[in-house]
Amino acid sequence: MAYNVKDVFYLDMSMTMPVASAANTSNTAQLDLSAYIDPIARGRAKGTGLAVYKVQYAVSGTGDGYLPMNKADSGIFRGGLIAGAGLGNQAGVALTGEANSVSPQNALAIYGFDHYGPDAFTGVAGVQPAPLNKEFLQPSKDVPYVVVRDNVCAVATIEVAMQTESYIHFRLECAQISLDQATINQLLRTQTV
Repeated sequence: MAYNVKDVFYLDMSMTMPVASAANTSNTAQLDLSAYIDPIARGRAKGTGLAVYKVQYAVSGTGDGYLPMNKADSGIFRGGLIAGAGLGNQAGVALTGEANSVSPQNALAIYGFDHYGPDAFTGVAGVQPAPLNKEFLQPSKDVPYVVVRDNVCAVATIEVAMQTESYIHFRLECAQISLDQATINQLLRTQTV
């Protein structure tokens, strides 16, 4: 699993956080990975998985990501990426079960963070509790998360509703890697919802 300039490339995706998103509901977006993954070894050719080494995220006030989120927003949510969830693009849905949660206990979770809007606790627009916006789950260059399913889903579960429409943008640092059939079979079993 070489991490080098020759093999690593970036994939990006984004999702909308509408104002109407109520507490205890989730928004989802799906990234199709079928062009990068082939879980079947053919003859001497090994199967292919997608190693995710690092993920970056940003919450923005615009769909193209050039502005930060609105300073008067006090929305709170937990967001992240889940391998093979197959949730599609949805807004305001009630997701249940560990397989749909962004949690360190979920074997399908690739990346996770907690986000608190700039006005979440202070009551003063623009005074943000920066230490509370944190990543709690992240793959690494040494131990990437290897996806062998054909999709990755962004999930954001709302604790406090958003006051302004916002957008979550993700960038995945990844590489296609060859896998022997035993490793693919083991990964397929762990990435089953």
